[in-house]
Amino acid sequence: MEKRGLLVISHGSREHGWIALVDETIEAVRSQLGTELVVEAVFLELVDGRLIQDGINRLLAEGVTEALVLPLFVSSGSTHVDEIGWALGVYPEARTATELEPFELGGLCINYGQPMGEAAEIDSIVLDRLMRLSEEPSEEQVLLIGHGSEEAGFRESWERELSGIAERVRVRAGFHAASIALLLPSQVAERIDTIRRDRPDLRILAVGLFLSEGYFTKTVIPRHLASSGGLEVCRYDGAALMPHPQVAAWVVRQAREWLEIRERGLEREVGN
Repeated sequence: MEKRGLLVISHGSREHGWIALVDETIEAVRSQLGTELVVEAVFLELVDGRLIQDGINRLLAEGVTEALVLPLFVSSGSTHVDEIGWALGVYPEARTATELEPFELGGLCINYGQPMGEAAEIDSIVLDRLMRLSEEPSEEQVLLIGHGSEEAGFRESWERELSGIAERVRVRAGFHAASIALLLPSQVAERIDTIRRDRPDLRILAVGLFLSEGYFTKTVIPRHLASSGGLEVCRYDGAALMPHPQVAAWVVRQAREWLEIRERGLEREVGN
């Protein structure tokens, strides 16, 4: 008899608070899924005893035969999503250099999911955060800030997905304009300079699209804003996607959609 599991992978951090937000989210996922799936939360690096191979081993020890592996990352432009997929045997080769070694699956059948990307849940999170910063949307410019990548193909995915989010929240809330900026390559100062030159009358609402609060939200983004004088003209919330409940809602939706597909597949196999 098949037993199914869910392996949620995020990057990892040395900061306890970063990890705690992930754990809080995954506990909400477990609560909503109940006994539908065996759920494990693991990290790409930096968290001893909770790395990807550790999670695979725990699923196998629980008797899990098939698992959805869900990369809890912001964008498909993350090179980590690609290298993890390669190490899991999903992709024939990694598109960038990686220090990962292929994981030992021990017969575990896996289905590799997609990161949050342009999911409806991420739109809701961003909109909630913007509305807490906003006074009059028609007089404001949205600036979404993402990690980004210097790698060809990955950068374009970051830009496409963030641009889609920015435009949708602009339309929904009636903001005057919306744009994006990546940290890699460094675009924040250029974007702020352009906004200040073209529309100095607009308030800039800056929101970082990072999974959990930590070094990037507390140090890197403020530093980029300060280098362009952006701290004086931007309202920046310093928050992250978690602990918003829509992150857990996204994980649960992915899991249940996968379960439904698997159940339908079994029905077809049984009923021919």
